Formats: sequence, structure tokens, C-alpha cells
Amino acid sequence: MFKRSMTRPLAAVLVSAVAVVLPGAAAAGASTPRWTLTSSMVGSGRAQFTANTLMDGTVLVAGGTPNGVHRTAETYDPASHSWTYTGPMMVGRVSHTASLLPDGRVLVAGGYGRGQQALASAEIYDPSSRRWTAAVSMSTARYNHTATVLSNGDVLEVGGDDGTSALASAEIYDPTSGSWTLTGSLATAREAHTATRLADGRVLVAGGVGQGSTPLASSELYDPATGSWSPTGSLHDSRLNHTATLLQNGQVLAAGGYYGRRNEARSSAELYDPATGTWDRTGWMTTGRYSHTATLLHTGQVLVVGGYRSTYLAAAELYDPRTGTWTATDSLHVARSWHVAAYLSHVGVLVAGGYGVPSVGYIKSAEVWSTA
Repeated sequence: MFKRSMTRPLAAVLVSAVAVVLPGAAAAGASTPRWTLTSSMVGSGRAQFTANTLMDGTVLVAGGTPNGVHRTAETYDPASHSWTYTGPMMVGRVSHTASLLPDGRVLVAGGYGRGQQALASAEIYDPSSRRWTAAVSMSTARYNHTATVLSNGDVLEVGGDDGTSALASAEIYDPTSGSWTLTGSLATAREAHTATRLADGRVLVAGGVGQGSTPLASSELYDPATGSWSPTGSLHDSRLNHTATLLQNGQVLAAGGYYGRRNEARSSAELYDPATGTWDRTGWMTTGRYSHTATLLHTGQVLVVGGYRSTYLAAAELYDPRTGTWTATDSLHVARSWHVAAYLSHVGVLVAGGYGVPSVGYIKSAEVWSTA
């Protein structure tokens, strides 16, 4: 079984594969983008938590570690640069998923709770009341899984670990009926993988780690029309705790990741072409990393931030799909991994929390990447 450990940081979760659009950054004639410290989160530092940009532009963060397992949640207001506690979750959880529903609510599902027990429970946050209510539980307890909002607004939860082994099962949440339905299972059980909704509505699942803690290179496609999975081209490099970003041209960029040995982070990146169903290598990152974040900018570039490679990283870099190359950019003020990244409308990209070197530990600080 794939284990998590803060001394051997393998268990990055859902928010390590963030892909958001930033308008205005790096535009012609704009100032050089840079990181600026903003106010810190209200509570203690946290890692392995989730972040969602709500419809009003604020950011909701929920759960994570340390101090056992967090039930707390808070919101960041980019207008006032401040954090505020909001209603706590009903169940503390780590390595869960959080999905913004079409009506503006947020569905949180799974994760692990106290005693590192895998959870099947789910709950929904309502921004209008700032409260959480219980949702119907999933059929299977799981953590280190992925959640993808489908074109019709349903949420697809895939794979993960039930505390015993990696899972192949997948299930769908219908926000209208509030119910879960099992759908087709993966050909290969996996956790710590990525899931990306393609332009045609299909979902690409790639990499991860399978039964026996084996790093995976295989990829699969989910078709919502049939509820079934089919094999597609394999990655050139097995990888887990990597990021996958849907580019403006419809291709998917997989970057970094871990490949099964202590502290061995990949620098390689590759592109998936939905038209051919194949992966092709692209330029190598300037710094190998895993448990990082990746953000799609309005320019079509991808901003990769932080992560881990022998130590916690402050380094950030930009991928340019036009040239297939990476360029180092302004570094974070605080090196971090297991952090979150969220889009701030007309402001920039927010990075918050995570874990740093032992002298820093769990991080409560936050920074904004912008041209301001």
C-alpha cells in the first residue's frame, strides 16, 4: 500500500494539479511578475488541504493537517487581503477532494480522518450561509483520489486508496438528486494520479501509483456518454504526485512527479494529444519537483510553483507551449510543498499553506503572484 509521510513526502493530493486562468499577467508592456506576501491564514498552518475559488472571487480552504485532522475552513478576500474563519466542516479530513458545483456550492468528499481512517463521507459548503451540510456518502471510502466536474455538472471521483490498497472504482455525484452512482472501473487501480477533463468532455487519468506501490505510466480515458474507460497512450515516464494542465490548444501538459525512490523528483514533462491519443516529450523543467502546483495563465503559459526535491522548494518557473521550453521566474518568499494555488480574478494567483523545512513546519503564510 502507498503510504504517506511528512519525512518522506509522497502523499500530495488533489490540489497539486491546479490549472487556472490568470488574466492580465505577463501581458505586453506589463511589469515583471513577482511574489508578494499577503496576510496569513487565521488558524495554524496546514498542508494537504483543498482550495476553491468561489463565484464571488473569494477563496475557500478546508481541512488538512496538522494537529490531528482539521475541521476548520476559512476564506480569503482578495479585495481586503484578509482571511476569515467560516463554518467548520462536519468531519475533519486530509487528502480529500473539493469540487465547485455549477450552483456555486462546494462538494467535499472522502479523504482520511482521525486515526488515518479512510472516509466515504461527503459534505457541501454553501457560501450564502457559510455552513456545511452532510451529503450522501460515497459507496467507497477513499483518499488520494481525484474529482473532476463533468460537462453536465456531475462530479466524477476516481481511484484513491481505501486504507488497504489502491482502488480502481469510480463513482459519480449528481448535484440535482444529491446521489452517488457507481460507474465503470479503471483498468488499473491507482492513487496520487491526475485527472483532466478534455475539451470534448472525456476525462484523462494519468500516472499515479498502483498495487504494490508501483509507479505507473499508463493512462486511461473516461467517456461520460458510455460510463466506460478505455486505454490510451502511456506516459514516457512513470510519475505520481505530478501535475496535469489542460492547455489552450487542447493538449495536456504533465510535469514533474515522483518515481518511486526516496527524494527522486522528475524534471521531465510531456504533452498528451487527444487527437492521436499519444504522449510526446517536451522541454525539461529547470528544477525537478513533485507535490507542486501548476497554473494556466491567460497567455497560454503554465506557472509551476514550489514542491519538493530533496528539500522544499521556493523556485517557480514558466512553461511556454509555443517553444516547449521552461524559464525560471521570481521565487516564493517561503519554500513550500503540499500547498494550494487558486485564481484571484483580475489580481493574480494565490499560493497558501503547505509544509516547509523542519524549522518552518506547517505553513500559514500566503503569497500572490502578479504584475502589480
